[in-house]
Amino acid sequence: MANDTLGHVWLVGAGPGNPGYITVAGLAALRRAEVVVYDRLGTGELMGECAEGALLIDAGKAADNHTLTQDEITALLLEHGGAGKRVVRLKGGDPYVFARGGEEATALADAGIPCTVIPGVTSAIGGLAAGGIPVTYRAVATSFAVITGHEDPTKPEVGVHWERLATAVDTLVILMGVGRLDGIASALIAGGRPASTPAALVQEASTPRQRVATGTLATIAEVARAQGIAAPALFVVGDVAGLQPLLDPRRLAPLAGKRVLVTRTRAQSSTLVEVLRAEGAWPVVLPALELERRVDPVAVMETRERLEAHEYCWTVFTSANAVDTFLEVLWEAGGDIRSLNGCSIAAIGPGTQRALESRGMRADVVAVDAVGEGVLTTMIATGTMNGTRVLLPRAEGARDVIPDGLRAAGAIVDELTLYLAGTPAAAPAEALAAVRNGEIDVVTFTSSSTVKNLATLLGGDLSALQSATVVCIGPIVAETARELGLSPHVVAEDHTIEGMVAALRAYLHSTSADTLGQ
Repeated sequence: MANDTLGHVWLVGAGPGNPGYITVAGLAALRRAEVVVYDRLGTGELMGECAEGALLIDAGKAADNHTLTQDEITALLLEHGGAGKRVVRLKGGDPYVFARGGEEATALADAGIPCTVIPGVTSAIGGLAAGGIPVTYRAVATSFAVITGHEDPTKPEVGVHWERLATAVDTLVILMGVGRLDGIASALIAGGRPASTPAALVQEASTPRQRVATGTLATIAEVARAQGIAAPALFVVGDVAGLQPLLDPRRLAPLAGKRVLVTRTRAQSSTLVEVLRAEGAWPVVLPALELERRVDPVAVMETRERLEAHEYCWTVFTSANAVDTFLEVLWEAGGDIRSLNGCSIAAIGPGTQRALESRGMRADVVAVDAVGEGVLTTMIATGTMNGTRVLLPRAEGARDVIPDGLRAAGAIVDELTLYLAGTPAAAPAEALAAVRNGEIDVVTFTSSSTVKNLATLLGGDLSALQSATVVCIGPIVAETARELGLSPHVVAEDHTIEGMVAALRAYLHSTSADTLGQ
C-alpha cells in the first residue's frame, strides 16, 4: 500500500556564504519547505527566505562545537521526511563536496523517502573567485585538485598523500586546513612543490568579513599568523594565487568588496540590496525607518467621500510609502483606486511613479526633479491653481514646500496624515556593531528621516561614519546629513535608487586608484 504521508527531502547547496550564490532551484525548494535543517556556514542570510511558520532547525557544526551529531541530523531528515513534510537540508557550499550529503541521501534512499539533490557553488571555486583567484587560467593552470585539510600531515597514517599531490596538478585547493598550514606546506615542499610557489588564503569567502592574504608556500603560514587569518579559510597553492592582485574584485569593479550601509525600511531595502549585490558590494542592512500609522479614520472617510464626489482636481504623492499607505487606508475605509476616478495624479519622481504603476495607476505628471520644489513647479506649469482643490496624503512632519507653494498659488490643499517615519525600537545588533566599529565603507541615505533616525540609533553621534563614503539620494537629504555632521561625497542628480548607485559607482571609479588595497 502506498504511504500517503510520505514527504520529500531536498539536499540543497547554499554556496560559500553570499546569499546570492544559491541556485534558482535551491531557493525555490527553500521557500516551499515546511522544515529546514541548516548548517552554520553559508546559510545565515537565507533564513529570511523561509516560509512563514516553517520549522527551522540549527544543525550547525564547527570544528569543536557540534550542535547536532551527524546521526541526529540524519534522524531528523528521516523523521520529518517520513512524516510527510517538505524538508530542506541546507548546506554551505555543495552537498557532495566534503559534506555528508552522500551519506544523508543513502540513508533516505534506504528508508524509501524521496530525495532530490540540488548542487551548490562550492567554496573551492566560488570562494576563490570571490577573493580574486581563478582555479584555472590558460597557460598557467589547466588542472586542479580539491583536498580536505582536516588531517594532520605529520600523522603516521594519513588518507591524503601530500607527496603525490604536491606535483600532480597545477592548483591545489585545501579546505579546512588553516589550522595545519605549517604541516601541509612542509609536506608539499617535501613532495617536490617549490617553496617559492605562490599561495593564498581567503578567509570567510564571499561574505562582508572576507579577507585575503598572499605569500608563497614557504611563507604563507607565517603570513597567516601575522595577519590573524583564521578558520573558515580556503588555502590555495599554485601560480593562480599570484594572479590575485591582478584579479582582485576591487580592481575589477568600483563597488566590489565595499560594505555598504542600507538605511531604508526593511520592506524597502530589498531593491537597493539587489542593485548593490549586482555590483559586487556587501550590503549591511540597518533599517533606520519604521513607519508608524498616524491615520484619523474620520479624516480618511471624509477624504474618500470628497474623492468620490469629484471635489479634488489633484492628488499628489510624494513617496512610494505614501502611495502604498494611502491605498491601504482607502481600502479599509471602503474605497479603492476607483475612488480617484476623474482626479489627476502627480508623482514626485520615478520611484513614486513606479509605485503607482504597480497598483494599476498612471501619474498624469511626474516631477523630473524629485523634490518638493520639483513637484510644485511641475503642477503650477499645468495651469492655474486658483480655487483648485488638492489632496496631499503624506507623512507627519514632512516639509511644507508643496502645501505652502500650492496655497500661495491659490489652491485649496487638504493634507491627510498617513504615518510617522519613526526610529525602529530595535536595530540588528550585528549591523549596529559594524557601524560603531568603523567597518562601513559606504553609507546610503534615501531620505532625511534615514539620516536623523540613524543618528538617534547611534545615540546622536555619527562620528563612526566619518571615514565612510556618504551617499545621498538628493540635495535635501544631503543638507540634512551636513546638519548632523556628515559631509556628503555623492549627491545623486537622478533621485532614484538606480541613480544613486550609478553616482556612487562613478565616484568610486574615479577614486579607485587611490583606495585599492586600503
